Amino acid sequence: MAENSIYGLMAEYDNPDDLLHAAQGAYAAGYRNMDAFSPLPIHDLSESLGYEKHRVPFWVLFGGMVGACTGFGLQYWVSVIDYPLNIAGRPFLSWPMFIPVTFEMGILFAAFGAFLSMLILNGLPQPYHPVFNVDAFESASSDGFFLCIEAEDPKFELSETRNFLEGLHATKVVEVES
Repeated sequence: MAENSIYGLMAEYDNPDDLLHAAQGAYAAGYRNMDAFSPLPIHDLSESLGYEKHRVPFWVLFGGMVGACTGFGLQYWVSVIDYPLNIAGRPFLSWPMFIPVTFEMGILFAAFGAFLSMLILNGLPQPYHPVFNVDAFESASSDGFFLCIEAEDPKFELSETRNFLEGLHATKVVEVES
């Protein structure tokens, strides 16, 4: 198999602790283009892979603020500018009455911001990924723990990376086709 048709090398581990130690070791060795696959969340795994803080909270706050401003602005436009009604001498801008709709619009837009930013920043939906070509990867959703180092990594050298992953107590190391 030609090296340019390889997506990377995938190592399988027996338990989450071995996967975590392998990810830490790979990052310490200088590998940066890698990903881990596990059927359950593993504490500190994303930090071990070198992932930075996510921007989802920013987009949730931004969506909430836009939603709150939209809700308040819509009510202001309708009650003060477009269709003002003088009911019992109350002021047109009755901001305490605007609070429930402003709050609910803020929550709605924050939820949209969370959902859309999570999809976009995670690169989803992704109906195909090269790791799906590995037969053993089917167990990634039940009891398999995998670390994949991509061939795009500047430090990637097929034989050296294979030896490195085998040195991290992998049960099996396989090539992932593009």
